[in-house]
Amino acid sequence: MRALCLVLAMAGCAAVPPTTDLPLRNPTARVASQADAALGRLSGDWHVIEGAGLRPGTRLRFGAQEVVIGGRVMPVTDDGQGRLTLDGGPVWVYWIDADNRTAALGDPDGRRVWIMDRTGTPGERLRAAREILAWYGYDLARLEQE
Repeated sequence: MRALCLVLAMAGCAAVPPTTDLPLRNPTARVASQADAALGRLSGDWHVIEGAGLRPGTRLRFGAQEVVIGGRVMPVTDDGQGRLTLDGGPVWVYWIDADNRTAALGDPDGRRVWIMDRTGTPGERLRAAREILAWYGYDLARLEQE
């Protein structure tokens, strides 16, 4: 009996393996899209600076009906209020700066998120994008950086 108690006590101290099934975003945090972020504001070329589900360094090109991500063409529709359907799934524009140079986009369910910039050097705009993502419950430690 004493040996059994010792084994059970030791088993309780075993490290729990980390799970990768956790969403990137806390599902209890409020989330919203930027209402004036129409698809037209995203038109053109972008460079992913930080991301999860979309690797840093990935190039994107937004058009009126499609987005090219890393060479793969995907359909996109503008659902209004900063909400898109990209390749059949929801992607929200959480933030885009006034001059359309840096943007933070993600899946409201927390499966993917990324910060993109037109030049690849967002400067202070990167901090603003990260603050918005943190506010919406994203785990910034899980974002890959360039």
